[in-house]
Amino acid sequence: MLDILLCIRDAHDPKFVLLAASVCVMAALTSVLLIQKAKQVRRGPARYWLLAAGASAGFGIWATHFIAMLGYTPGMIAGYAPALTLLSLLIPIVTTSLALRAAVETSYKAAQGDNSSSPMPLNSGIAAGAIIMGLGISAMHYCGMAALTLPARMHWDAGYVIVSVIASIVPLVPALHFAMRRDRHRALLAGTGFIALAVVGLHFTGMTALSLTPERISPSGLLIAPNTMAILVSACALGVVIVAILALGMARRSEKSVRESERQFSLLQRGITDCAIYMLDASGHVSSWNIGAERLKGYRANEILGMSVASFYTPEDRADGLPAKTLATAEREGKWHGRGWRMRRDGSRFWAEITLEAVHDDKGALVGFAKITRDITQLKADQDRIAEIGRQRDAALGHMHQGLCLFDANERLVLRNARFLEMYGLDEDSLPPGTTLRELIVIALTSRLGQAPSADRIEVSCQRIHAGVRDLDHTPIHVAYSDDFAISLVSRGLPDGGWVSTFDDITHQRRSEARIAHMAMHDGLTGLPNRTRFNIWLDDAIEHAARSDQNLGIGVIDLDRFKDINDTFGHAWGDVVLTELASRISAVLGENEIASRLGGDEFGIAKLYSSESELADFLARIEACFAQPVEHDKQELDFGASIGVSAFPADGEERETLLNNADLAMYRAKAQLGDTICYYEPSMDENARARRKLANDLRQAIERDELTLLYQPQCFISDGRLSGYEALLRWRHPTSGTISPVEFIPIAEETGQILAIGEWVLREACREASNWPNSHRVAVNLSPIQLVQPELPALVTRILLETGLSPRRLELEITESAIITDKDRALHNLRQIKALGVAIAMDDFGTGYSSLDTLHSFPFDKIKIDKSFLLQSDQNEQARAIIRAVLALGQSLSIPVLAEGVETASHFDLLVNEGCQEAQGYYLGRPGEAPSVLVAHEPGSLKLAALRAANG
Repeated sequence: MLDILLCIRDAHDPKFVLLAASVCVMAALTSVLLIQKAKQVRRGPARYWLLAAGASAGFGIWATHFIAMLGYTPGMIAGYAPALTLLSLLIPIVTTSLALRAAVETSYKAAQGDNSSSPMPLNSGIAAGAIIMGLGISAMHYCGMAALTLPARMHWDAGYVIVSVIASIVPLVPALHFAMRRDRHRALLAGTGFIALAVVGLHFTGMTALSLTPERISPSGLLIAPNTMAILVSACALGVVIVAILALGMARRSEKSVRESERQFSLLQRGITDCAIYMLDASGHVSSWNIGAERLKGYRANEILGMSVASFYTPEDRADGLPAKTLATAEREGKWHGRGWRMRRDGSRFWAEITLEAVHDDKGALVGFAKITRDITQLKADQDRIAEIGRQRDAALGHMHQGLCLFDANERLVLRNARFLEMYGLDEDSLPPGTTLRELIVIALTSRLGQAPSADRIEVSCQRIHAGVRDLDHTPIHVAYSDDFAISLVSRGLPDGGWVSTFDDITHQRRSEARIAHMAMHDGLTGLPNRTRFNIWLDDAIEHAARSDQNLGIGVIDLDRFKDINDTFGHAWGDVVLTELASRISAVLGENEIASRLGGDEFGIAKLYSSESELADFLARIEACFAQPVEHDKQELDFGASIGVSAFPADGEERETLLNNADLAMYRAKAQLGDTICYYEPSMDENARARRKLANDLRQAIERDELTLLYQPQCFISDGRLSGYEALLRWRHPTSGTISPVEFIPIAEETGQILAIGEWVLREACREASNWPNSHRVAVNLSPIQLVQPELPALVTRILLETGLSPRRLELEITESAIITDKDRALHNLRQIKALGVAIAMDDFGTGYSSLDTLHSFPFDKIKIDKSFLLQSDQNEQARAIIRAVLALGQSLSIPVLAEGVETASHFDLLVNEGCQEAQGYYLGRPGEAPSVLVAHEPGSLKLAALRAANG
């Protein structure tokens, strides 16, 4: 132990040791999270989570080793052999993935009851996983050491080598044990700690086993320099973070799909109570529960949710592994149907007919299972009594709720019950004993369907009954004669060569199943196909278009001003609009055309076409559906629509590509005034990619210290004294140079990054102003998004306290549009900020449409004339008149006025003549670096004082 501690202290740089440990913990944490996620899903999807966990752990273990090696200081490292270095990366990824799969597979078996008699398979699986993973980590370490090339001969202490291998295996047993547990918080911490202990213990024990003997060795072949190795290791460490981010995205999409499936299924609970209908998740645990299930099985929803479906099986069936087998069959074949004994909450049993159907998302991944259970205990009892015939025959027939017919060995009717006659609408004398099977089929179907059956239908009916007699399992045969009549037929052979057939009317059950199928593929509000059905139609249409040399047009529609309808009249009125639009669109659809509600106020449309005129006609019909307002409750609800269109194969050959391109075109249509329909162009994708890249770079701009503030002086016109500075934000991009706020501020507002950037600007400006040796103000612009945040007053207060800046030296500038966005909340925030003593200025005054109303709503401390008026004042008399009017308005309201955009002497003279109080612009001073010393101006002429202010 002392040798190991000395090795850590003397042969390693502490900074790299800490960094290696941090990377190790991060990789272990990511791996445990992914293992726990794999435990929640079934075997199919789980392998992707296990692969991600193996990759995360492998990259992290490898990065931990080589980061520690970068801190290893023998003083003679020459480089790393590329082949062995790469091999040392692949080893932990492969072995860790195999180890995790072994552990999780045994965990599945234990959860499904395969190992109910003994916990040994679970323990052996964890032990096997720990050994495989530990040996993989050890192989990585010593392979990585073999890649190390230096002018010395390596000697290994066999004892420490053996100890290092043991140290890598032993902690992994509890690590995998905790990773398999459901107690996620404590298991997460414990599993992470033990994995990190195994990796770190191996490395430093293994390094203790190494001793070096200096020797002249001439390196041969290509070597990786330590600096290059540092870059590779950093990339791998970053890979761990990327894996975690991707895993989180996958989890959210998966959970979203599950929630959507559960939402659709829950709609059935209000209308179907005659049978148990509930959902299972992918691992066979109850995720939803209807009233029929509560009545049938005795469990309330809050008692059963999360329990395994195995709880409903008899002990005998659980011992045979029947729950797992039925789930596996449903997953493999899509559906499982059968009968058997099931258990209620009170321990009683009932004979059930079960339909279990696998549910997949639009990508084909298993989401869970839909299960329908009917209590047919009475049916089974009836069938059992019929099998005995004899003296109990009459009593059994009198209590049956299924139709029954008994045939002899010559296929002639022996008896039938009243329920059979009732099902087919027959009189008591319609089927006398001795009627042949074929005659019975003709009489029954003619009565029920209103016409004689064809010869083919008679033959098929006979074959079904004969097949049922031969079926020793007595599997029900479902027959749908029409939408209004469907039966379930069971036939059982008798010792004398005859048979008995029972007929159960399942018309209502089939209707319920049809409702389930319809709701799974259609929008509940509008009745249009939903996104899942739309995607299936598109996939089929793309395949058809590729075969037939046709084109496929895809459109994405987003309603304009729909939010205004919801905000003004409520969501119920918005639903009326969506329902009416769906009706209009459905009415104009033709062959090979589809319309779908994708969600919210977004619709999808598509058409197979051969000529551009066909597509244009289709879009014209769709566009006309949005031309007229919807009338509701004596109100005209006016709206519009923006339509983006892409075409197969010109704009893409895959569904997702075509939908994405149509989406880009839709946003272009929404941004361009007067254009309702916009076709996709490749430049849109380029612009979107450039915009996304700029948004990604902007997320790291603060951390990379790329943002900076420039300060433009503001002067009193009367004597030229400096009154303060306006803080102006600039982004110095490392590759694109300085980027104007006009370009990146809209992106920041769209992505929500404006909140972090705005807070940074406010704090930086206050910190700088607090260092000035005088009492000049600093003006900071607020975004409309910042202004409506409830925590804005608290943020301003906190920054003033942190920087020590007096509130009277801070001036916040807002535009009129910022208030209009959410006037009540904006004014509420402004009143709280003003109460602190902070000045509030209205920026760009005169460019809005209700400036006077805004001035009336709030007592501003300053008005800033928009620079556009001053820049036009030399040639435009109207601009000069507006300037005079604003100055007069400010004087009458006793509000100081500052003019922006003073760039020439004529601009300055105009303001002097009109009595403006303050000004700023290039003529008085350009934006510059943060002022460290503010020099007071000496008395003199007004222009000279202003020029002095401009030149510092």
